[in-house]
Amino acid sequence: MAKLKTGRHTGAMKAHRQSQRAALRNRILRKKMRETTKEYMTAVGTKEKQGDAKKLLTSAYSALDKMAKKGTIHWKTASRRKSRLAAQLAKTAAA
Repeated sequence: MAKLKTGRHTGAMKAHRQSQRAALRNRILRKKMRETTKEYMTAVGTKEKQGDAKKLLTSAYSALDKMAKKGTIHWKTASRRKSRLAAQLAKTAAA
């Protein structure tokens, strides 16, 4: 985008560029989180992959923590999702 001569809307233009960058970053982080969670849930569902589930759980934790750190999701939302993922593993391990 070209700058305006008067500079009246340059702040708005910059804010728009920043929001586009943030939206792209959020989209990438959200996709990564969904992919790792999906892989984890399939590993939890099959008994052969119980060992893989623990490794995938740490990667899912990492993805959620990164989202919370960047402000994509609230930190309490990340914590709640991590708790639910761990409870899922404990539930299948007990059964």
